[in-house]
Amino acid sequence: MRIAAPLWGMVQRFYFPLLILAAIALMMIGHVNGTAVEQARTRVTDAVSPVLDVMSRPAASVADGLEYFRQLVDLHDENARLREENARLRQWEQAALRMDAENRSLRSLLSFKPDPAATVVSGRVVGDPGGAFVRTVVVTVGAREGVERGQAVMSGQGLVGRIVQVGDWSSRVLLITDLNARIPVVLESSRQRAMLAGDNSDHPLLTYLPPNSEVTPGERVFTSGHGGLFPPGLPVGIVEKGVDGKPRVVPMADLSRLEHVQVIDFGTTGGVAAEAAQPGAMK
Repeated sequence: MRIAAPLWGMVQRFYFPLLILAAIALMMIGHVNGTAVEQARTRVTDAVSPVLDVMSRPAASVADGLEYFRQLVDLHDENARLREENARLRQWEQAALRMDAENRSLRSLLSFKPDPAATVVSGRVVGDPGGAFVRTVVVTVGAREGVERGQAVMSGQGLVGRIVQVGDWSSRVLLITDLNARIPVVLESSRQRAMLAGDNSDHPLLTYLPPNSEVTPGERVFTSGHGGLFPPGLPVGIVEKGVDGKPRVVPMADLSRLEHVQVIDFGTTGGVAAEAAQPGAMK
């Protein structure tokens, strides 16, 4: 102890300079014989790796346990949320079943004949040959895909227009904002019927409203099904009061940014011939 104490004091006193000298020596050895230093480093790494692996396993096990516990808590919360959502969905399911039964009963009383199933063909808008006086677009579907004149054209938001010209590979769509477009519509809340009349502006007019009728801005507009051109219930737009004080409709579909549309056959194209016979209708 008498000998070790002075030696330990000297080591502590010269500890930092000794480390610096050892680092310099290792750098010199590595510069002179890099292969030997690299081999020694590899051996040291191989010798220490098992020890580090054994020491890291308890920490990894603790981390895995904490993660498992957190997942259990999350699963418990998720399970409770799903139970509440499932209960709400069951209530809606029961309400839907009751409404379906009532609907079937009413249809049987009225001898209701269901509409034929609609067929849908998707196409891409490749041209906008219109201008200030014509509002039409060209889509990449035609007679080969079953497209016919008078079929409805819709985007994901609402009604875009109808087919007015059909080729083998392409078709021309008359937009609802065109001067020749006339669509029978109905207002959602007031159930007032009117005619949507395009005037080559971005927001078509609402015409033929009943006298002294009040139109509420923000009310949604749907097709009424009259005239046999379109089936009832297709979303068209939202009512607004124009700068000229007249009621107008903001289309639900952004007609200036059309990229893909759907041509839908509702089996109602029989009304096209009657509309084409009207003066001013587009041929």
